Amino acid sequence: MFEDKKTTALLIILLTFLVYIITFPAYFNKGVVTINEKLPFTVPQLQERDFQFGLDLQGGAHLVYEADFSDVPAENREQRMEGLRNLIERRVDLYGIADAYVRVTGERLIVEIPGAHDLEEAINVIGETPFLDFREITPEKKEKIEEVEDFLGKPLMEITSEDFGKLEESDIENWEVALEDPFETTDLTGRHLESAGVSFHHVTNEPFITLRFTEEGAVLFEEITERNIGESLATFLDGELLQRARVEEKISGGEAQITGDFTIKEAQEIARDLRIGALPVPINLLSQQSIGPEVGEDSFNAYLYAGMIGFILIITFMAFVYRLAGVVSAVSLSIYGLLVLFFFQVIPINLTLSGLAGFILSVGMAIDANVLIFSRMKEEMRKGNSLKKGIEEGYNRAWPSIRDGNFTTLMVAVILFFITTSFVRGFAVTLIIGLLVSIFTAMIITRGFLNVLGESKLGKIRKLWL
Repeated sequence: MFEDKKTTALLIILLTFLVYIITFPAYFNKGVVTINEKLPFTVPQLQERDFQFGLDLQGGAHLVYEADFSDVPAENREQRMEGLRNLIERRVDLYGIADAYVRVTGERLIVEIPGAHDLEEAINVIGETPFLDFREITPEKKEKIEEVEDFLGKPLMEITSEDFGKLEESDIENWEVALEDPFETTDLTGRHLESAGVSFHHVTNEPFITLRFTEEGAVLFEEITERNIGESLATFLDGELLQRARVEEKISGGEAQITGDFTIKEAQEIARDLRIGALPVPINLLSQQSIGPEVGEDSFNAYLYAGMIGFILIITFMAFVYRLAGVVSAVSLSIYGLLVLFFFQVIPINLTLSGLAGFILSVGMAIDANVLIFSRMKEEMRKGNSLKKGIEEGYNRAWPSIRDGNFTTLMVAVILFFITTSFVRGFAVTLIIGLLVSIFTAMIITRGFLNVLGESKLGKIRKLWL
């Protein structure tokens, strides 16, 4: 029995070590470099990832745009704003900055881009008019793809590194062309698209996308479909693939359907994006602000300092009141903090000041669980029960309170996540993660260490526990 408890404690220590080197791999990688100098083979290093911080912590760009709805009916404005929001998020991702926040407030778009200190470049990327275009596979590329596939006896999607070697040794000229982007632009663009919508099959009730082109667009579309029967025709929005469809026959008259294994939501989103490219809504920049990183750095340092002071006070209090159990809680709390940081980095979470506040609040919840457990333990031991019995009864009697307290807080955090703005949502996300990890820490990690100590010689010294 004691061996099983020691095994549990060792597994916890191993988990902690693995989480630490994944979260903070710098020292591990330095050791790997030293080891690799002495080994005949190479030990791979771990990827080093930085924590992601929000606009209020690392600075960036704060932009406010207003949409021009002078030519848009009132009933279409909400949908058009949602489409513009998604488009700007996509553009910011292409710009190379993740986790931008784009909020819609009436006819205004508020764009916050953490880490974007080149304000002019961010404005240029966001402010461009959406561009929709249709692309086809040219006969030259089609011929080269077929030649490579015939040679390998398999589709290009199944190509392996071994196949590359075969191609290099083959007599096929310019075989690399077959592996490039197969699509080439055509003269058909978003300005030729009159409308896009969603309809449903009268028998299967499956959704499909409907397109209607202008008179000029109808002629171009007919020519393109005629020369691409059996091939794919792709639609790109701002250079990013929106959808790809197979041409079954020449399409005349300027009306077309895109069928596929769509859900209703997917079909609506594709139709919406097609409309954005076809009928863009102009946006005007109302205000711009560049927030320097020094403001966020001061705030972060203040939070870090407050957290360190709070941690020292907490472990001092726990050690004074609960003796050796308090020391165990300090170790568990350290592991708890490491696990939370691990999830913040791996998910990843965009940390803001409100998010750090949620994390600090969850630390209090983690300590509260230990206080409930240790208080019950002391009550049992004062009745004359052994430490082992005290640990068992302490957990059994404290669990309902821990469960109910954390569950109600968790429900509030989930509600905040779904009905509030991004600022409060950051608080909710970190609080949810912190609560879940705190339950795991209290019920598994703290208990594992207490069980090992309870079976050891230290468990028999009651003054260390009372």
